[in-house]
Amino acid sequence: MNIALCYESVLPARGGAETYIGDLARRLAADGHEVHLYACRWDASSLPASTVFHQLDVPSGPRFLRPWRFGAAVEKALSANRHDVTVGFDKTWGQDVLYPQGGLHAASAAHNRRKFANPLVRFVASAAKWFDLAAWSFAKLERKQYLGESKSVVVVNSRMVLGHFAQFYGIGPDRLRVVHSAIDPGRFAAADRPARRFAERRRWEVPDDTPVGLFVAMNYRLKGLAPLIRAAATVPKDKPFKLAIVGHPKVGKYQRLAHQLGVADRFLFLGHRNDPKDSYFAADFLVHPTFYDPCSLVALEALACGLPVITTKYNGASELLDVPANGLVIDDPHDASALGYAIDSMLDPAYRSAARESALTAAARWTFDQHYQALLAVFREVAARKTAA
Repeated sequence: MNIALCYESVLPARGGAETYIGDLARRLAADGHEVHLYACRWDASSLPASTVFHQLDVPSGPRFLRPWRFGAAVEKALSANRHDVTVGFDKTWGQDVLYPQGGLHAASAAHNRRKFANPLVRFVASAAKWFDLAAWSFAKLERKQYLGESKSVVVVNSRMVLGHFAQFYGIGPDRLRVVHSAIDPGRFAAADRPARRFAERRRWEVPDDTPVGLFVAMNYRLKGLAPLIRAAATVPKDKPFKLAIVGHPKVGKYQRLAHQLGVADRFLFLGHRNDPKDSYFAADFLVHPTFYDPCSLVALEALACGLPVITTKYNGASELLDVPANGLVIDDPHDASALGYAIDSMLDPAYRSAARESALTAAARWTFDQHYQALLAVFREVAARKTAA
Protein backbone atom coordinates (compact mmCIF):
# COMPACT_ATOMS: atom_id res chain seq x y z
CA MET A 1 0.00 0.00 0.00
CA ASN A 2 0.92 3.63 -0.50
CA ILE A 3 0.52 5.16 2.98
CA ALA A 4 0.84 8.83 3.98
CA LEU A 5 1.67 9.72 7.60
CA CYS A 6 0.95 13.30 8.68
CA TYR A 7 2.54 14.87 11.76
CA GLU A 8 4.15 18.26 12.23
CA SER A 9 7.46 17.08 13.69
CA VAL A 10 9.00 13.61 13.58
CA LEU A 11 12.11 13.75 15.75
CA PRO A 12 12.00 10.37 17.56
CA ALA A 13 14.66 11.38 20.09
CA ARG A 14 11.94 13.56 21.68
CA GLY A 15 9.88 10.45 22.47
CA GLY A 16 6.11 10.06 22.51
CA ALA A 17 4.20 10.12 19.24
CA GLU A 18 7.35 10.97 17.29
CA THR A 19 9.05 7.76 18.43
CA TYR A 20 5.91 5.82 17.59
CA ILE A 21 5.67 7.25 14.05
CA GLY A 22 9.31 6.36 13.45
CA ASP A 23 8.71 2.78 14.63
CA LEU A 24 5.58 2.49 12.49
CA ALA A 25 7.29 3.89 9.39
CA ARG A 26 10.17 1.42 9.71
CA ARG A 27 7.81 -1.52 10.12
CA LEU A 28 5.65 -0.47 7.16
CA ALA A 29 8.73 -0.03 4.94
CA ALA A 30 10.13 -3.40 6.03
CA ASP A 31 6.87 -5.00 4.89
CA GLY A 32 7.20 -3.40 1.47
CA HIS A 33 4.71 -0.56 1.88
CA GLU A 34 5.49 2.84 0.36
CA VAL A 35 5.70 5.37 3.18
CA HIS A 36 5.17 9.10 2.65
CA LEU A 37 5.71 11.62 5.43
CA TYR A 38 4.04 15.04 5.46
CA ALA A 39 5.83 17.12 8.09
CA CYS A 40 7.62 20.39 8.81
CA ARG A 41 10.71 18.76 10.28
CA TRP A 42 12.08 15.26 10.71
CA ASP A 43 15.17 13.20 11.50
CA ALA A 44 15.81 11.28 8.28
CA SER A 45 18.38 9.03 9.99
CA SER A 46 15.66 7.58 12.24
CA LEU A 47 13.26 6.89 9.37
CA PRO A 48 13.42 4.32 6.53
CA ALA A 49 15.71 5.30 3.67
CA SER A 50 12.82 4.65 1.29
CA THR A 51 10.58 7.28 2.95
CA VAL A 52 9.20 9.91 0.57
CA PHE A 53 9.35 13.25 2.39
CA HIS A 54 6.90 16.09 1.75
CA GLN A 55 8.21 19.31 3.29
CA LEU A 56 5.47 21.56 4.66
CA ASP A 57 6.58 25.14 5.27
CA VAL A 58 4.20 26.42 7.90
CA PRO A 59 4.78 29.92 9.32
CA SER A 60 5.31 30.10 13.04
CA GLY A 61 2.86 32.02 15.15
CA PRO A 62 0.72 31.91 18.29
CA ARG A 63 0.23 28.47 19.85
CA PHE A 64 -3.51 28.55 19.22
CA LEU A 65 -3.03 29.08 15.47
CA ARG A 66 -0.19 26.65 14.70
CA PRO A 67 -2.35 23.48 14.47
CA TRP A 68 -4.76 25.21 12.09
CA ARG A 69 -1.91 26.27 9.83
CA PHE A 70 -0.38 22.81 9.80
CA GLY A 71 -3.74 21.13 9.21
CA ALA A 72 -4.48 23.43 6.26
CA ALA A 73 -1.01 22.77 4.79
CA VAL A 74 -1.55 19.01 5.07
CA GLU A 75 -4.97 19.26 3.42
CA LYS A 76 -3.55 21.23 0.50
CA ALA A 77 -0.53 18.96 0.02
CA LEU A 78 -2.58 15.77 0.13
CA SER A 79 -5.01 17.10 -2.49
CA ALA A 80 -2.15 17.15 -5.01
CA ASN A 81 -1.22 13.49 -4.45
CA ARG A 82 -2.89 10.10 -4.37
CA HIS A 83 -2.41 7.60 -1.57
CA ASP A 84 -4.15 4.36 -0.65
CA VAL A 85 -4.40 5.51 2.97
CA THR A 86 -3.74 8.87 4.63
CA VAL A 87 -3.22 8.99 8.40
CA GLY A 88 -3.35 12.04 10.70
CA PHE A 89 -2.02 11.75 14.24
CA ASP A 90 -2.83 15.06 15.88
CA LYS A 91 -4.89 18.19 15.13
CA THR A 92 -5.33 17.54 11.42
CA TRP A 93 -8.53 16.82 9.54
CA GLY A 94 -9.76 15.08 6.42
CA GLN A 95 -7.40 12.10 6.43
CA ASP A 96 -8.78 8.61 5.86
CA VAL A 97 -7.65 7.59 9.35
CA LEU A 98 -7.29 9.81 12.41
CA TYR A 99 -5.27 8.40 15.30
CA PRO A 100 -5.44 10.75 18.34
CA GLN A 101 -2.91 9.01 20.57
CA GLY A 102 -3.41 11.64 23.26
CA GLY A 103 -7.16 11.02 23.34
CA LEU A 104 -9.78 13.73 22.95
CA HIS A 105 -8.97 17.32 23.90
CA ALA A 106 -12.46 17.63 25.38
CA ALA A 107 -11.92 14.59 27.61
CA SER A 108 -8.42 15.68 28.57
CA ALA A 109 -9.70 19.10 29.64
CA ALA A 110 -12.47 17.54 31.74
CA HIS A 111 -10.08 15.10 33.42
CA ASN A 112 -7.48 17.79 34.03
CA ARG A 113 -9.98 19.54 36.26
CA ARG A 114 -10.21 16.44 38.43
CA LYS A 115 -6.62 16.90 39.59
CA PHE A 116 -7.79 19.74 41.85
CA ALA A 117 -9.18 18.16 45.00
CA ASN A 118 -10.80 21.38 46.21
CA PRO A 119 -14.13 21.99 44.38
CA LEU A 120 -13.65 25.77 44.54
CA VAL A 121 -10.20 25.55 42.95
CA ARG A 122 -11.64 23.22 40.35
CA PHE A 123 -14.33 25.78 39.53
CA VAL A 124 -11.80 28.61 39.26
CA ALA A 125 -9.61 26.50 36.97
CA SER A 126 -12.61 25.77 34.75
CA ALA A 127 -13.56 29.44 34.62
CA ALA A 128 -9.99 30.40 33.66
CA LYS A 129 -10.27 28.28 30.53
CA TRP A 130 -12.89 30.69 29.21
CA PHE A 131 -10.06 33.18 28.72
CA ASP A 132 -7.63 30.69 27.18
CA LEU A 133 -7.47 31.18 23.40
CA ALA A 134 -5.67 27.87 22.91
CA ALA A 135 -8.47 25.98 24.72
CA TRP A 136 -11.12 27.59 22.50
CA SER A 137 -9.05 27.00 19.37
CA PHE A 138 -8.29 23.33 20.07
CA ALA A 139 -11.92 22.63 20.98
CA LYS A 140 -13.11 24.15 17.70
CA LEU A 141 -10.46 22.27 15.72
CA GLU A 142 -11.47 18.98 17.35
CA ARG A 143 -15.09 19.51 16.31
CA LYS A 144 -13.89 20.10 12.75
CA GLN A 145 -11.89 16.85 12.88
CA TYR A 146 -14.70 14.61 14.03
CA LEU A 147 -17.95 16.42 13.25
CA GLY A 148 -17.01 17.97 9.90
CA GLU A 149 -17.83 16.75 6.41
CA SER A 150 -15.04 14.18 6.32
CA LYS A 151 -16.05 11.01 8.16
CA SER A 152 -12.62 9.59 8.90
CA VAL A 153 -12.18 6.21 10.53
CA VAL A 154 -10.81 6.93 14.01
CA VAL A 155 -8.33 4.67 15.76
CA VAL A 156 -8.50 4.93 19.56
CA ASN A 157 -6.06 3.31 21.95
CA SER A 158 -8.53 2.20 24.62
CA ARG A 159 -12.21 1.50 25.20
CA MET A 160 -12.13 4.41 27.63
CA VAL A 161 -11.36 6.79 24.75
CA LEU A 162 -14.02 5.09 22.63
CA GLY A 163 -16.50 5.98 25.37
CA HIS A 164 -15.30 9.58 25.33
CA PHE A 165 -16.20 9.91 21.64
CA ALA A 166 -19.76 8.90 22.47
CA GLN A 167 -19.86 11.11 25.58
CA PHE A 168 -18.50 14.31 24.06
CA TYR A 169 -19.45 14.06 20.37
CA GLY A 170 -22.10 11.36 20.06
CA ILE A 171 -19.90 9.34 17.69
CA GLY A 172 -20.76 5.65 17.69
CA PRO A 173 -18.49 2.60 17.32
CA ASP A 174 -19.13 2.32 13.56
CA ARG A 175 -16.43 4.94 12.93
CA LEU A 176 -14.11 3.85 15.75
CA ARG A 177 -11.53 1.05 15.91
CA VAL A 178 -9.89 0.17 19.23
CA VAL A 179 -6.18 -0.63 18.88
CA HIS A 180 -4.48 -0.49 22.28
CA SER A 181 -1.06 1.10 22.55
CA ALA A 182 1.90 -1.26 22.70
CA ILE A 183 5.62 -1.40 23.34
CA ASP A 184 8.40 -3.75 22.31
CA PRO A 185 9.04 -5.97 25.39
CA GLY A 186 12.45 -6.80 23.89
CA ARG A 187 13.59 -3.31 24.94
CA PHE A 188 13.60 -4.58 28.52
CA ALA A 189 15.36 -7.89 27.91
CA ALA A 190 18.65 -7.93 29.80
CA ALA A 191 20.69 -10.96 30.83
CA ASP A 192 22.41 -8.83 33.49
CA ARG A 193 19.18 -7.53 34.99
CA PRO A 194 19.89 -8.84 38.54
CA ALA A 195 23.28 -7.11 38.55
CA ARG A 196 21.74 -3.89 37.25
CA ARG A 197 19.02 -4.10 39.89
CA PHE A 198 21.62 -4.52 42.61
CA ALA A 199 23.76 -1.65 41.30
CA GLU A 200 20.80 0.73 40.97
CA ARG A 201 19.52 -0.03 44.46
CA ARG A 202 23.02 0.47 45.82
CA ARG A 203 23.01 3.95 44.28
CA TRP A 204 19.66 4.54 45.93
CA GLU A 205 20.97 3.12 49.23
CA VAL A 206 18.00 0.74 49.42
CA PRO A 207 18.41 -2.84 50.71
CA ASP A 208 17.30 -5.58 48.32
CA ASP A 209 14.58 -6.79 50.68
CA THR A 210 12.88 -3.37 50.88
CA PRO A 211 9.93 -3.12 48.46
CA VAL A 212 10.18 -0.21 46.03
CA GLY A 213 7.30 1.31 44.11
CA LEU A 214 8.16 3.28 40.98
CA PHE A 215 6.41 6.44 39.75
CA VAL A 216 7.43 7.70 36.27
CA ALA A 217 6.00 10.95 34.86
CA MET A 218 6.82 14.44 33.69
CA ASN A 219 3.49 16.07 34.54
CA TYR A 220 3.42 15.35 38.27
CA ARG A 221 0.10 17.08 38.93
CA LEU A 222 -1.84 15.26 36.21
CA LYS A 223 -0.25 11.88 36.99
CA GLY A 224 -1.10 12.11 40.68
CA LEU A 225 2.14 12.61 42.62
CA ALA A 226 0.53 14.71 45.37
CA PRO A 227 -2.21 12.09 45.95
CA LEU A 228 0.52 9.43 46.04
CA ILE A 229 2.37 11.30 48.79
CA ARG A 230 -0.86 11.63 50.80
CA ALA A 231 -1.59 7.93 50.29
CA ALA A 232 1.87 6.96 51.52
CA ALA A 233 1.00 8.61 54.82
CA THR A 234 -1.87 6.13 55.31
CA VAL A 235 0.32 3.01 55.09
CA PRO A 236 1.25 1.71 58.58
CA LYS A 237 4.58 3.11 59.74
CA ASP A 238 5.90 -0.33 60.71
CA LYS A 239 5.89 -1.44 57.05
CA PRO A 240 9.13 -0.48 55.31
CA PHE A 241 9.00 0.53 51.64
CA LYS A 242 10.25 3.22 49.27
CA LEU A 243 8.66 5.13 46.42
CA ALA A 244 11.09 6.15 43.66
CA ILE A 245 10.03 9.25 41.70
CA VAL A 246 11.45 9.56 38.18
CA GLY A 247 10.64 12.39 35.78
CA HIS A 248 10.66 16.16 36.01
CA PRO A 249 13.60 17.63 37.96
CA LYS A 250 11.47 20.26 39.75
CA VAL A 251 10.26 18.44 42.87
CA GLY A 252 10.55 21.07 45.61
CA LYS A 253 6.87 21.41 46.49
CA TYR A 254 6.42 17.64 46.53
CA GLN A 255 9.42 17.19 48.83
CA ARG A 256 7.89 19.79 51.13
CA LEU A 257 4.55 17.98 51.12
CA ALA A 258 6.27 14.71 51.99
CA HIS A 259 8.05 16.43 54.92
CA GLN A 260 4.79 18.01 56.13
CA LEU A 261 3.10 14.59 56.17
CA GLY A 262 6.05 12.88 57.85
CA VAL A 263 6.81 10.51 54.97
CA ALA A 264 9.91 12.12 53.44
CA ASP A 265 11.95 9.02 54.36
CA ARG A 266 9.70 6.91 52.13
CA PHE A 267 10.49 8.86 48.96
CA LEU A 268 13.44 8.89 46.57
CA PHE A 269 13.25 11.90 44.25
CA LEU A 270 15.53 10.80 41.42
CA GLY A 271 14.87 13.48 38.80
CA HIS A 272 15.05 12.96 35.05
CA ARG A 273 16.37 9.77 33.43
CA ASN A 274 17.02 9.63 29.67
CA ASP A 275 16.41 5.88 29.91
CA PRO A 276 14.51 4.76 33.03
CA LYS A 277 15.12 1.07 32.28
CA ASP A 278 17.32 0.48 35.34
CA SER A 279 14.69 2.17 37.49
CA TYR A 280 12.17 -0.45 36.35
CA PHE A 281 14.72 -3.18 37.07
CA ALA A 282 15.31 -1.85 40.59
CA ALA A 283 11.61 -1.51 41.43
CA ASP A 284 9.07 -4.09 42.59
CA PHE A 285 5.84 -2.46 41.41
CA LEU A 286 4.61 0.60 39.50
CA VAL A 287 2.20 3.13 40.98
CA HIS A 288 0.55 5.47 38.46
CA PRO A 289 -2.44 7.25 40.05
CA THR A 290 -3.20 9.31 36.96
CA PHE A 291 -6.15 11.60 36.37
CA TYR A 292 -5.96 11.04 32.59
CA ASP A 293 -4.07 8.66 30.33
CA PRO A 294 -5.63 7.32 27.11
CA CYS A 295 -3.34 4.27 27.37
CA SER A 296 -0.27 4.77 29.52
CA LEU A 297 2.97 3.39 28.09
CA VAL A 298 4.65 3.35 31.51
CA ALA A 299 2.09 0.76 32.64
CA LEU A 300 2.94 -1.43 29.64
CA GLU A 301 6.66 -0.97 30.28
CA ALA A 302 6.18 -2.02 33.89
CA LEU A 303 4.34 -5.18 32.87
CA ALA A 304 7.15 -6.00 30.42
CA CYS A 305 9.54 -5.80 33.38
CA GLY A 306 7.37 -8.09 35.48
CA LEU A 307 6.08 -5.32 37.74
CA PRO A 308 2.47 -5.35 38.95
CA VAL A 309 0.72 -2.01 38.40
CA ILE A 310 -1.39 0.26 40.57
CA THR A 311 -3.35 2.72 38.45
CA THR A 312 -6.77 4.34 38.13
CA LYS A 313 -9.88 3.89 36.05
CA TYR A 314 -8.84 7.06 34.20
CA ASN A 315 -6.02 5.12 32.53
CA GLY A 316 -6.98 3.21 29.38
CA ALA A 317 -4.09 0.81 30.05
CA SER A 318 -6.06 -0.49 33.05
CA GLU A 319 -8.06 -2.45 30.46
CA LEU A 320 -4.98 -4.60 29.82
CA LEU A 321 -4.55 -5.59 33.47
CA ASP A 322 -5.83 -8.81 35.01
CA VAL A 323 -7.04 -7.47 38.35
CA PRO A 324 -5.84 -8.45 40.93
CA ALA A 325 -3.42 -10.95 39.38
CA ASN A 326 -1.03 -8.33 38.03
CA GLY A 327 -2.40 -5.02 39.22
CA LEU A 328 -4.96 -2.99 41.10
CA VAL A 329 -7.24 -0.22 39.81
CA ILE A 330 -8.68 2.51 42.04
CA ASP A 331 -11.59 4.79 41.23
CA ASP A 332 -10.30 8.14 42.45
CA PRO A 333 -6.65 9.25 42.76
CA HIS A 334 -7.71 11.58 45.61
CA ASP A 335 -8.91 8.58 47.67
CA ALA A 336 -5.82 8.32 49.87
CA SER A 337 -7.17 5.33 51.80
CA ALA A 338 -7.83 3.28 48.65
CA LEU A 339 -4.47 4.18 47.12
CA GLY A 340 -2.68 3.50 50.41
CA TYR A 341 -4.40 0.11 50.68
CA ALA A 342 -3.23 -0.75 47.16
CA ILE A 343 0.36 0.16 48.07
CA ASP A 344 0.07 -1.91 51.25
CA SER A 345 -1.10 -4.88 49.16
CA MET A 346 2.02 -4.61 47.00
CA LEU A 347 4.25 -5.00 50.05
CA ASP A 348 3.35 -8.70 50.31
CA PRO A 349 6.31 -10.64 48.81
CA ALA A 350 4.09 -13.65 47.99
CA TYR A 351 1.76 -11.45 45.98
CA ARG A 352 4.61 -9.78 44.10
CA SER A 353 6.17 -13.14 43.24
CA ALA A 354 2.96 -14.42 41.67
CA ALA A 355 2.16 -11.08 40.08
CA ARG A 356 5.53 -10.99 38.32
CA GLU A 357 4.66 -14.01 36.16
CA SER A 358 1.18 -12.69 35.48
CA ALA A 359 2.61 -9.29 34.47
CA LEU A 360 5.05 -10.86 32.02
CA THR A 361 2.23 -12.95 30.52
CA ALA A 362 0.06 -9.84 30.06
CA ALA A 363 2.93 -7.98 28.39
CA ALA A 364 3.48 -10.85 25.97
CA ARG A 365 -0.18 -10.83 24.94
CA TRP A 366 -0.03 -7.34 23.48
CA THR A 367 3.22 -6.54 21.70
CA PHE A 368 4.07 -3.99 19.05
CA ASP A 369 3.74 -6.69 16.40
CA GLN A 370 0.17 -7.46 17.46
CA HIS A 371 -0.58 -3.74 17.60
CA TYR A 372 0.89 -3.25 14.13
CA GLN A 373 -1.16 -6.09 12.63
CA ALA A 374 -4.36 -4.66 14.11
CA LEU A 375 -3.53 -1.20 12.76
CA LEU A 376 -2.64 -2.63 9.35
CA ALA A 377 -6.06 -4.32 9.24
CA VAL A 378 -7.65 -0.88 9.66
CA PHE A 379 -5.49 0.51 6.83
CA ARG A 380 -6.49 -2.36 4.54
CA GLU A 381 -10.17 -1.85 5.39
CA VAL A 382 -9.93 1.84 4.49
CA ALA A 383 -7.96 1.21 1.31
CA ALA A 384 -10.49 -1.38 0.12
CA ARG A 385 -13.35 1.02 0.83
CA LYS A 386 -11.66 3.77 -1.20
CA THR A 387 -11.05 1.38 -4.10
CA ALA A 388 -14.68 0.26 -4.08
CA ALA A 389 -15.87 3.86 -4.06
